[in-house]
Amino acid sequence: MTAASLPATELAPEIRAVQERAAGSSFYLAMRLMPKPEREAMFAIYAYCRAVDDIADDGVGLPAERQAALDRWRDDLDALYGGGTPELTAFLVGTVRRYGLRQQDFLAVIDGMEMDITGQSCGPDLATLDLYCDRVASAVGRLSIKVFGMAEGPGFDLAHHLGRALQLTNILRDLDEDAGLGRLYLPDEHLNEAGMRTRDPTAVIADPAVDVACRKVAALAHEHYRAADRIMLKRPAGRIRTPRLMSAVYGAILRETEKKGWAPPRQRVSLGKARLLAIVLSSGLLG
Repeated sequence: MTAASLPATELAPEIRAVQERAAGSSFYLAMRLMPKPEREAMFAIYAYCRAVDDIADDGVGLPAERQAALDRWRDDLDALYGGGTPELTAFLVGTVRRYGLRQQDFLAVIDGMEMDITGQSCGPDLATLDLYCDRVASAVGRLSIKVFGMAEGPGFDLAHHLGRALQLTNILRDLDEDAGLGRLYLPDEHLNEAGMRTRDPTAVIADPAVDVACRKVAALAHEHYRAADRIMLKRPAGRIRTPRLMSAVYGAILRETEKKGWAPPRQRVSLGKARLLAIVLSSGLLG
C-alpha cells in the first residue's frame, strides 16, 4: 500500500503527537476553534514545521549533516508532489490533496531553517530578517489560509502580515532562548542605531541598550498586526476565527513584553488560561 492510498486514520499518529506537544499553548487553543477536518489539517502542517525546525534547533550533527537532513525533506516533497511514494511526508498526503497546498510554501519553510543552520539569520539586515520571517512564518500562513478556505488574494496578504507579526513577536519574546542557540534575530540597522557594535548574541542581550533595538522591532510588528487586522475587518470569505485569535493573543503578548521591556534581566511573557479565555470571549470568537 502506498502512502497516497493510506486512509486518514493511519496517518493520525503524527497528528496526535503534535497535538500532545502543543496542548496548553495558544496555538492549540486556536486550533480548537476549527472543525475537526481543518484542525487535523493544521496539525499536519504543524507536524511538518516541527520536524524541519527540530533539525535546525536540536543541536545534533554538524551543519553539513543538518543540511543533508533538510535536503532529504526536499527530496521527499518532490516525491509527494511528483507522484512518487513519499516517506517523511506521507502524513501530508491527504491534507495536500484536500486543500491544494503548494509545494513552494513547504519548501520555503525548509529554506528558512537553512538560514538558521548557515547563520544567515544571525544579526541580519532588515531585508534578510523580512525574508526569514516570510519563510518560517508567512509561508506557513500561505499553507494555512488554504485550510481556512480563503481566496489567495486576501489570504496571502493576511499571511504576509500576520506571519511577520507573529514571528517578530516570538523573536522579541525569545531573546534569551535564541541566544542560547547562538542566534540573534535583531536587525543590524536597529542594533547600530542603539549604539551596539558587537553581534555576539550573548553580549547583545546582556547590554541594556538592546531595549532600544527591540522597541524598533516591536514597532514593525505592530504595523503588521494593524495591516492584518484591517484585512480581517473586511470579513473575507473563509474561516478567520483562528487568525483573529492568533492576532489577539500574540498582540497581547507583545504589549505585555513591551511593558516589561527588554533590558536585562528579562522575564519571558506568557498568558495564563484565564487571560486567554478572556481574549476569546472579548473577541467574540466562541460565536
